[in-house]
Amino acid sequence: MKRTILSLGVLLLATTLTYAQANISPTKPQSKPVVITGATIHVGNGQVINNGYIAFDKGKITGIGEGTAPVTAGSEVINAAGKQIYPGFIAPMTTLGLIEVEEGARGTVDDAETGDLNPHVRSLVAYNTDSKVIPTVRSNGILLAQPTPNGGIISGESSVVQLDAWNWEDAAYKKDIAIHLNWPVAVESGRGRRAFVAPGVVQETPAQRAQKTVDNITRLFEQAKSYAEITKPEVKNIRLEAMRGLFNGTKKLFIIADGAKEIIQAVNFAKRFGVSAVIVGGKESFLVMDLLKENNVPVIIRETQALPDRDEDDVYLPYKLPKLLQDGGVLYGLTGIGFWRQRNLPFEAGEAVGYGLTKEQALSMITMNNAKILGIDKTTGTLETGKDANLFISAGDALDMIGIDVEIAFIQGRSINLDNLHKQLYKKFSDKYGLKP
Repeated sequence: MKRTILSLGVLLLATTLTYAQANISPTKPQSKPVVITGATIHVGNGQVINNGYIAFDKGKITGIGEGTAPVTAGSEVINAAGKQIYPGFIAPMTTLGLIEVEEGARGTVDDAETGDLNPHVRSLVAYNTDSKVIPTVRSNGILLAQPTPNGGIISGESSVVQLDAWNWEDAAYKKDIAIHLNWPVAVESGRGRRAFVAPGVVQETPAQRAQKTVDNITRLFEQAKSYAEITKPEVKNIRLEAMRGLFNGTKKLFIIADGAKEIIQAVNFAKRFGVSAVIVGGKESFLVMDLLKENNVPVIIRETQALPDRDEDDVYLPYKLPKLLQDGGVLYGLTGIGFWRQRNLPFEAGEAVGYGLTKEQALSMITMNNAKILGIDKTTGTLETGKDANLFISAGDALDMIGIDVEIAFIQGRSINLDNLHKQLYKKFSDKYGLKP
């Protein structure tokens, strides 16, 4: 009975959210040139332009610089004196748009498939553009994301989406860029009850189970590499077909690995098969920076606002990790946790400023660096002529929880709606109690 009541409650909640945000629709393509003047512009590559201007038309940046802006007839001019302009933040490795309600509503969770080896599963087609979480995330300047599948050994493949779209086809920014592999860990967690083992039965150790998994992954990749050498196979294998991009350079292998030993194994595995790898997590990546740099393997860090895994580690290690990788010459990016917590991504980046990074390096971590790792840096990640106009204006420091105040945001030149359920509820109850919103 409790489950029935909970399910009904979730249904009513979903219906309420749908009606509450029915007016938040994707915007139409840019119809006239836009020029923003008088702002402090953070380019995303470390450069800062004071009293600058940025102009864009038909979704592309047409000019950026310091001083007086050249304004063509019919342009919309936005005075942003005293404000900050940033490139749109990019959230990699997220379940945004794949999960709506974590607990008690399985019908809103679509981030994993059954089975262990699913390289052919595309998260893009499961991406829900009507998610009520998306507007809350982009209100903090996050304009692009990489909805990523979870579960199993090979979870599936991911794409990059822009966060203002009618459906997944409209949202697709760059399709099928990566396949995701969970590298096995040869360590027993020690949690939970031990399984019953019959007398005389030899139980596998965690190391043996991990090695068996590695052997299975290796066999699959050997098959996939041989398959990729056949231009037109007589019979298509959808799993192996999905992995073809790993061997022709159109896809990267995102490997989830935290320990130094696992990272070394993962890098050597990718090197053996000649595929481009990205380490995700990388809690001990600072211990193997020479290996990562030598093999041109970047790292996507999972949040900075956390405690280390081991008691003997420096309690501030998660905060210091970006600076350690910066000094080690390793390309690194940052993601948050899950889906709704992605709205904290800029504050996770800002946390690293107190532990060695400059503000512009922290900004690059979630703009230029993430764009490079995702392979979209030719069109976004920095504010440069010819790139997509993915940017926003904030009244204050966008990496600071108190200072951030996103007033206007543009995705490919379109001024997007920044309303969301949180703002609506705030206004509703401010009105009720006669408070100023």
